[in-house]
Amino acid sequence: MTGAQQTYNPPAPDQVASAEELARQSLYAFLTRVLAKPMTTAEGHSIAPFVGSDSALGAAATALHDAILASEAEQFSEEYQNLFIGVGRGELLPFASYYLTGFLNEKPLAQLRRDMARLGFERPADVKEPEDHIAAICDIMSHLIEGTALGGFDIYDQDQFFAAHLKPWAGKFFADLESAKTADVYRHVGRVGKLFMEIEEQGFGMIARA
Repeated sequence: MTGAQQTYNPPAPDQVASAEELARQSLYAFLTRVLAKPMTTAEGHSIAPFVGSDSALGAAATALHDAILASEAEQFSEEYQNLFIGVGRGELLPFASYYLTGFLNEKPLAQLRRDMARLGFERPADVKEPEDHIAAICDIMSHLIEGTALGGFDIYDQDQFFAAHLKPWAGKFFADLESAKTADVYRHVGRVGKLFMEIEEQGFGMIARA
């Protein structure tokens, strides 16, 4: 895992995860992998289950799938370097603190750390970057969904975490990734992420009104 480590011991499964939950978990896990480090051509298989629907997300997933299969590993590494690392810094800084305050290591990071401790997550010792990296937050969401299916968390844990740590800034980050000058294949990741955040916000909004 990148950016967050699952530390609780979940109970034995007492329910079967729905197809929708599995799809959400899978997409968060995909975003975690491709934003934590350069993607590989194998990720074309990971996004394939989302290809083919008539929805906007399905069309975006199809474009991403095709772009991945048409590219070489060297391109992924170069894009990732230009976008997120660069010489000094990349084109984008994928941290909640930066997007919400204009600076790194600010209040949003402290709030995230408090919620991680409450939920039973911690940063692995070999991860040096702050926990509010977009990949780390997507990773935690992936495990919250998985933990809900196992009975360790519930949908309200997901709702609260999303509202606090993704809703305020992730859509803007993914929109910036979609339009980034140095993005080629990754602009499709931006499109998929932006649409997925919109779907998640709508879904959690229905829970809040129930």
